[in-house]
Amino acid sequence: MNIAEALAAATERLENSGIPESRREAASLIAFAIGRERVFLIAHPEYILTVDETAAIDESVKRRSSREPFQYIVGRQEFYALDFEVSPSVLIPRPETELLVARAIDELSKIDEPQFCEIGVGSGCISISVLYNVPNATAVGLDISEAALAVARKNADRHNVLGRLDLRSSDIYGSLTPRQFHAILSNPPYIPSSDMPALQPEVSEFEPRVALTDGGSGIEIIERIIAGAPTFLLDGGILMLEIGAGQSEIVCEMFDPMVWRTVIVLPDLQQIPRTVIAVKK
Repeated sequence: MNIAEALAAATERLENSGIPESRREAASLIAFAIGRERVFLIAHPEYILTVDETAAIDESVKRRSSREPFQYIVGRQEFYALDFEVSPSVLIPRPETELLVARAIDELSKIDEPQFCEIGVGSGCISISVLYNVPNATAVGLDISEAALAVARKNADRHNVLGRLDLRSSDIYGSLTPRQFHAILSNPPYIPSSDMPALQPEVSEFEPRVALTDGGSGIEIIERIIAGAPTFLLDGGILMLEIGAGQSEIVCEMFDPMVWRTVIVLPDLQQIPRTVIAVKK
């Protein structure tokens, strides 16, 4: 079998499984499976695949046909211009989360030696992206999943920020020192459990449920983060949270005006209110 034939077969298989942009995904899977760039497929459609290459392609296409996310198959995802390892132990980084990162970089760059904490560090994409772009910053990353922390540790090492990122196995605010941080960042599990069945199978069946939903209304962990943040933020410190569609009003009501100076909500590229930024008095 040559590349052209393999591409046609893989495209049909993915299309029959309901995968959007099946030809593009088929090409990416084949390139990954044979260890080549996609341009090689275009330049050499007549290339005869080896038995091992054919088997690798078949395995990758089989996994994607089952609706396993492409990122888990190839084991990586780009985020904020950096390459991150991902596995089923961590949430796949999303473009909308880059909004939170960009704002965190902007705010922390104004401080001489900024310290921040991330709650639910996952793959580490948020903390690592901030540390990479703010060289004088240090951070504490918390997660209840040891497997997620292992992935974050690898990513921090890959991007040479491991020495500035203290990764801890902990629930919300566990083992932290009061009045320590200039900022607290989090992309918490905010999807209501009632919405989970309607999600794409790539999300509902493969990504870690604990990173997607709190098992209830979707705002319970957000409420805990907001309630505890004043204890661990310095005066003038900033809390930055990603939230779900339709949650901005109820989340903003959680901030006590006696404690917080300002609360704003920034929209994502689809104009959905996505990132809450609150400044402590």
